Amino acid sequence: MPIAQPLPLSTPNRNLVRLTIVRGITWTGYLAGIIIGVELLGFELQVPAVIGVILAMALINIATWWRLSRHRAVTHGEYLVHLLADVTGLTLLFYFTGGASNPFITYYLVPVTIAAATLPWRYAWIIAITSMAAYSLLLGFHQPVPQLTHGHIPGSPFNLHVLGMWLNFGLSASLVTYFIFKMAHALRSREQALSRTRESALRNEQVLAVATQAAGTAHELGTPLSTMAVLLAEMRADAEDNPTLAKDLDLLRRQVDTCKSRLHQLVANADRRRMAEPEVVDGESWLAAVVQRWLVLRPDVSHHLEVAQRRGRPWLAVDTTLDQALTNLLNNAADAKPDDIMINLDWTQDQVVIDIRDHGPGVALSIADQLGETFVSTKNKGMGIGLFLTHATINRLGGGVSLYNHPQGGTLTEVVLPLAPPRG
Repeated sequence: MPIAQPLPLSTPNRNLVRLTIVRGITWTGYLAGIIIGVELLGFELQVPAVIGVILAMALINIATWWRLSRHRAVTHGEYLVHLLADVTGLTLLFYFTGGASNPFITYYLVPVTIAAATLPWRYAWIIAITSMAAYSLLLGFHQPVPQLTHGHIPGSPFNLHVLGMWLNFGLSASLVTYFIFKMAHALRSREQALSRTRESALRNEQVLAVATQAAGTAHELGTPLSTMAVLLAEMRADAEDNPTLAKDLDLLRRQVDTCKSRLHQLVANADRRRMAEPEVVDGESWLAAVVQRWLVLRPDVSHHLEVAQRRGRPWLAVDTTLDQALTNLLNNAADAKPDDIMINLDWTQDQVVIDIRDHGPGVALSIADQLGETFVSTKNKGMGIGLFLTHATINRLGGGVSLYNHPQGGTLTEVVLPLAPPRG
């Protein structure tokens, strides 16, 4: 199976792409300037030598584009070589076009700035020293161009040298701004990605710790639940003459059976490979089944389930953990206020939305932003584990959970899940 290559999208590779773009713009501008100078302003230049330098830089740019198509990371040493090639090309061009009297001589600051922004300090100093040495040599060694030293544009009061300095400033400022902005944006994006990765790793560690505790607790709860089931069966047999007590014992027995069933499911789903392959089901049927199982656990609640009337079906990729996550949210709504809980199911072309609204006191603004990110609870005696695991489960399936204070009172919990392809 082929493996995707992420290297061309890494920050050093992107910086080399930008440097290649900057080089292309710069030398295209120089070529246009040489043509204008020779044809319109009568510059006395060694045209073959100047054109040869420009063609050599064009070949370097073509070779760089070819190199970027290879799936290989750009090193600091390679990037340094590219910047040295730029400094060398500039030096040769300036040698044939007036040396230090060329108004574009300060363009040396562009590769110096790029090196300082992208390379380790040692390599940046190499570029700075090389540029300074080249500038110094051009003070005494160059092919003079009289028009650049003291010439004026015919019919214009502007000095050609001053105008060239103005054009050079505009070009240099534009390219430096472009490169530095793009590089800073790439670094910010990389920092954000790293931050999200660290947060995800921390959340996964917490989930793993909770899962380990849950496995041990599930094993320990098996024995007392079996004992309770035996005792309830005996008590039920002794309560034949007391219908009220028998009804309560039947309810308690159903609760114990539900706990035992959930523990068996927990053991059965311990295989992570099965957990990694959710089943695609009809969201309406799945939600109705989850609500019915929840009502067995919470017979004290009253609710209303509403399903939007839309074309198509809300197909969802679900597993046991998603059942538990939605049950946690329903329990939170029931704990806030068990009366008249509203459950709505809606969907679009790419997502399924489940809204759960209670009529309780709402969510305190002081903890609203922390819910689900760590062990923060909305209950006086809660540990916050339920919301945390709910967020982790739904995020793992590509969805999200949001809690809002409803304008008419209570809490609105919105669960958004991706719409799955329908079953074949």
